[in-house]
Amino acid sequence: MGRLFGTDGIRGEANRYPMNSQIAFLVGQAITYILKKSRAKPRIIIGKDTRISGYMLESSLEAGITSMGGISYLVGVLPTPGIAFITHSMRSDAGIVISASHNPYQDNGIKIFSGNGFKLSDEQEETIEELILNGNLSDKLPPAQDMGRAYRLDDVLGRYIVFLKNTFPRDLTMEDLKIVIDTANGATYKVAPIAFFELGAEIEVIHNNPNGLNINENCGSQHTYDLRKKVVESGASIGLAFDGDGDRLIAVDEKGDELTGDQILIICAKALKEEGRLKNDLVVSTIMSNLGLSIACKRYGLRCHASKVGDRHVLEDMQRLGAVIGGEQSGHMIFLDHHTTGDGIITAMQLIAVMLRTGKPLSELAKLMEIYPQKIINVPVKAKPDLSTIPGVVDAIRQIEAELKGNGRVLVRYSGTQNMCRVMVEGPSDEITERYCKQIADVIQNEIG
Repeated sequence: MGRLFGTDGIRGEANRYPMNSQIAFLVGQAITYILKKSRAKPRIIIGKDTRISGYMLESSLEAGITSMGGISYLVGVLPTPGIAFITHSMRSDAGIVISASHNPYQDNGIKIFSGNGFKLSDEQEETIEELILNGNLSDKLPPAQDMGRAYRLDDVLGRYIVFLKNTFPRDLTMEDLKIVIDTANGATYKVAPIAFFELGAEIEVIHNNPNGLNINENCGSQHTYDLRKKVVESGASIGLAFDGDGDRLIAVDEKGDELTGDQILIICAKALKEEGRLKNDLVVSTIMSNLGLSIACKRYGLRCHASKVGDRHVLEDMQRLGAVIGGEQSGHMIFLDHHTTGDGIITAMQLIAVMLRTGKPLSELAKLMEIYPQKIINVPVKAKPDLSTIPGVVDAIRQIEAELKGNGRVLVRYSGTQNMCRVMVEGPSDEITERYCKQIADVIQNEIG
């Protein structure tokens, strides 16, 4: 058995190691065993997105928890940030999310929130992993009379919707605002339409008929073609595209143009500063953010810190540096004044609030930053050797950096959740950027693809 936890929990192809029923069962046992040090019968929330494999993993986690003497609360389909909210709201000891976020249906994942609604640290995940791989959990099982129970909670959607609506300013209304929502056939398919409708918006919803196999399929935050088309056809003010587990948002303006997470970040951060609510005038982004973001931050008097890729690293830096807003180019935003983790619906509400307060259409707000030409190519790889030990890759990167002469940058890194190497190049023009990116990607393909 190899390492289980990656940059965002455990993830892999469903029904295959490590995303199988055996590992899920052991995860349930391990987290319960650890939590029993603080409470005799730990209370653990289990939620999922709409993937067909969620049923199997949900049952396995429940069995592992109850076998070790814990209490399982099954909340069914709920966005990842909703599970974090319910975990904290119910004063539970942990929350487990069954989801592979924006990945296709055949993948799934397990990520864990602590009782305070924050994701576990690397050290905590390593403790769980050690117990699963080497901890002889079967020797730690309680007698039959001390086994746990499981309950299904039916009212969590309403509680989460109330929480979401309370993040939207009470002096604003979405009446007369037309919104198109793409729920990616995922975890937001019930919650998002209700939340925006109850705030007064006129809504049209697409890709909201999950069947277990169509999550993220040519829809949602990764594929906005249908949304962009529908926004223009219907004359909507904004389109909202969520990913499969609802922690990301990609927005579409009234002209049908897509905004990146970086653009959403600068729009919201600038508004917070003008309202006197941007703590330390600080914005946390990542090393993958477009060069235009840091330039825009300087223009508007904001400090910008680039963290490592991954919402966990963004959050850690936000807490360490005292920031209230941070995010990734992918649309994963954290508003610490509102929630402990990224929430696509909360992000949408904050973005719409800026539109309403300023009276400006989203297309105009998008111009707050200039997007520098950027190309990203994901290269499938069989293994992930240290890139600095591959002479051909090192030479290719060095050559491109020399040719850019400071008018761009190169970033090559492995995905933390998939067998991919991500090649990103920013440059002075689309043509040059694409050519340089393909050159490096071809080398990587030949070396380790």
